[in-house]
Amino acid sequence: MSSEKITLQGFITVPMERLEHVRSALPQHILLTREEPGCLIFNVTENATITGQFDVYEEFSNRASFEAHQQRGARSNWAHVTKGIARQYTISEYS
Repeated sequence: MSSEKITLQGFITVPMERLEHVRSALPQHILLTREEPGCLIFNVTENATITGQFDVYEEFSNRASFEAHQQRGARSNWAHVTKGIARQYTISEYS
C-alpha cells in the first residue's frame, strides 16, 4: 500500500432539472464516503454564487483508499443520480 496522500478537487455542474434529486442524494453520499477507511476529508458543498455548481474536495490517506472509494462510488445511488453530469476534477498525489 502506497504512502502517497491523494486529493481530488474541483466541481460538478448539475442541470437545473436534476438539482433537487442531487441535493437529496448528497447527504447519504457524504456520510458513506466519510465512513470509508482512509478518507481524511470529504466535502461537497453547493456553490453560493453559481447555481447548480457543487464544489468538491476529497483527501484520502493513500491511493488504495482512494481507488476503493472510486469503486464503491461507482456502484452507489450517488453514481446513479449523477450519471452523465459534468465533472471537472484535478487529482493530485503527495508523499
